Amino acid sequence: MLLTFHTPAYADITMFGDVAQTLIERMGHMPTVPGAIAAEDVPEALERLRRSIEEDHLRSVPEPRPDAEDDEGRVSLANRALPLIQLLQAAADAQAYVMWDR
Repeated sequence: MLLTFHTPAYADITMFGDVAQTLIERMGHMPTVPGAIAAEDVPEALERLRRSIEEDHLRSVPEPRPDAEDDEGRVSLANRALPLIQLLQAAADAQAYVMWDR
């Protein structure tokens, strides 16, 4: 499943459903589809997501492993969240709502 985020202030962003739902939860919202964030709630959702990603980064300490090459293709949640963070920032700046659907 894919989820697409929409706001009048930014281009649409499409993500894999499991990643998108995790990020929605980290914004403090229920990952129901479809869903929305009112314009006045976008700055708080953005802050919650940023804080959650930062806390993950502070908790994770990379350990050297002999099989590290197995992780070469793995993309971190922080990297996956970046387009959504940019969308939320644009929506917050424009005081616009954010919606998501399939």
